[in-house]
Amino acid sequence: MIFKGSAWRFGDDIDTDAIIPARYLNTSDPGELKKHCMEDADPQFPTKVKPGDIIVAGKNFGCGSSREHAPISIKAVGVSCVIASSFARIFFRNSFNMGLPIFESDEASRAIGQGDLVEVDASTGLIRDLTTGGEFTARPIPAFMQELIADGGLIEHIRKRGSI
Repeated sequence: MIFKGSAWRFGDDIDTDAIIPARYLNTSDPGELKKHCMEDADPQFPTKVKPGDIIVAGKNFGCGSSREHAPISIKAVGVSCVIASSFARIFFRNSFNMGLPIFESDEASRAIGQGDLVEVDASTGLIRDLTTGGEFTARPIPAFMQELIADGGLIEHIRKRGSI
């Protein structure tokens, strides 16, 4: 899996309330959630992000509550993956369960600028800033996890295999 898109930069400790504000948690409809993704951190984000774009953030991305709405809204708005220095553990697990690929790379997180064109190879963990020529590494996503992502998340992956 190769992801390629423009970078949207966010800082440290972006919690799930910043990703999808609690006032919108009366639904789990991805179509509705995407309208409000990251709007408290950047009110223009939901209307300006393009399919395939990449969120780049600092440390502890996704901290706060354990709501699955956060990775659902990121995926629904069209973001292809998230790169951060580190992720809150529950957000980390929820992201893969919802089919949202995430990559930990402190170097990439610090070096990639707003609007830079970024390419991520999930199989190798290579992150390339095509704007600056910078190259960074993250842990590759194992093949079975790439299948889970390609299937749309854990539930769809299980459903596809006839277990549900």
